[in-house]
Amino acid sequence: MAQLPPGIRFITSFSRDQWYRAFIFSLTFLLYASFHLSRKPISIVKGELHKHCASQVELDSYKEYAAQIQPVKKPFNASQCGWEPFDKSNYKQLLGALDYSFLCAYAVGMYLSGLIGERLPIRYYLTGGMLASGLFTAMFGLGYFYNVHNLWFYIIAQIANGLVQTTGWPSVVTCIGNWFGKGRRGLIMGVWNSHTSVGNILGSLIAAYWVSTCWGLSFVVPGVIVAVMGVVCFLLLIEHPKDVSCSCTPSSSSKTFLNGASRCRIQMPTLNAKENGKPQDAEMQHLLTDSENCSVSLSSSTVATGEGRHGTSAISFLGALRIPGVVEFSLCLLFAKLVSYTFLFWLPLYITNVEHLDAKRAGDLSTLFDVGGIFGGILAGLISDRLEKRASTCGMMLLLAAPTLYMFSAVSKMGLEATVVMLLISGALVNGPYALITTAVSADLGTHKSLKGNARALSTVTAIIDGTGSVGAALGPLLAGLISPSGWNNVFYMLMVADACALLLLLRLIQKELQCHADHTLFKEH
Repeated sequence: MAQLPPGIRFITSFSRDQWYRAFIFSLTFLLYASFHLSRKPISIVKGELHKHCASQVELDSYKEYAAQIQPVKKPFNASQCGWEPFDKSNYKQLLGALDYSFLCAYAVGMYLSGLIGERLPIRYYLTGGMLASGLFTAMFGLGYFYNVHNLWFYIIAQIANGLVQTTGWPSVVTCIGNWFGKGRRGLIMGVWNSHTSVGNILGSLIAAYWVSTCWGLSFVVPGVIVAVMGVVCFLLLIEHPKDVSCSCTPSSSSKTFLNGASRCRIQMPTLNAKENGKPQDAEMQHLLTDSENCSVSLSSSTVATGEGRHGTSAISFLGALRIPGVVEFSLCLLFAKLVSYTFLFWLPLYITNVEHLDAKRAGDLSTLFDVGGIFGGILAGLISDRLEKRASTCGMMLLLAAPTLYMFSAVSKMGLEATVVMLLISGALVNGPYALITTAVSADLGTHKSLKGNARALSTVTAIIDGTGSVGAALGPLLAGLISPSGWNNVFYMLMVADACALLLLLRLIQKELQCHADHTLFKEH
């Protein structure tokens, strides 16, 4: 018999379940990356919606240069200082209103989205949201082609887009939570959550390509991409492993998962009296079954079985709030997301002002913050898995983020090279806690032992955490727009205070984790 080709041997080395999981991992990664791809253009186009007025000589020479590169017919009433109505002296407040419109709608819609998403098939719900998001993203760009200068047109487009984009996060987190168990969840979701940064990078590059010549395409193209991915979602997304007769959770070794609120030991069936050679004494039995340190066998894991999925009712909003840790992590994410989204929406304009670069180069440079965010999310997941402490990992990164932001505000004025380095470091420390809370922590709490295997609660828990974070995401860009006229340093001081508040909100959970670790160490010594 002839030897199998290397490629076929590679394919057959993985089980059917593993291939399905890899497929769902990749598909949900691309689906949510497309959401973020469509959110980024507004931050890139800000530098074109309002431009610093140049002298007539400079303006004529620029027009001559632009005509040589790529002649484009501009709308007849486009202002030399930008696009009306953003060409006025209050442009920062108007641009901040666009951000605030999207993010407020997103925050309000997120609380409702999780409750609705539990009651509808994920595939249909997510598909509808992506098609609508593509429509409203493109609608903003159509204002360029149809020469629209009414502020309310752009605000309504942002509000509508914010509402429909809330379908995305609860859906993809619920789906990925169904397919992957708690083993190494931090690392897996840290890698998976890089879709946020990948989407931001692609959105920046696509928007920057057209921003100086035809900024309408900076929105239309991402809108088309999101709509196409919505069709892909409808054709290919598998909500639950039971739908294709796969096992509910991948096999994993014994592991203790701590998030400060639920100190729960996941114990493999092999860890029994026979393996240890003697029965467990009463003290050990009590410790492993105590309400604060419960023992859960893999066969009754909190990741829902098919019966739990179909046979239980959706959890209420107040019921989700009663899950230990949901309130603390939600409020922490409010401040963490405030910082992250301020960078998301205002970083290109800040670089334009400080480094005196055009909108395209500033947009390209801002992607380095998201590159740092990719490494930060993966690092946070890896550390939290290794230490088995979610809250402590977030706290450590938040503690380092505040002084790093101060250094960024000072160093970025020293030249382009210093800005590049600080963008990477700041991106890692700012996005690390944000990524960990919205993925691994949300999935942990959404499959908490108190839910008794009710997987339908995961969507609501995820929506509450991310919805509360989105309140901060709305406040951050708004505050930046109000504070920036008094100086960019004041914006960075605001961001440092937000980081400190996020850390303070986690102190109780961090203390619980450290106490649990000390108790566990003491038990092992005895």
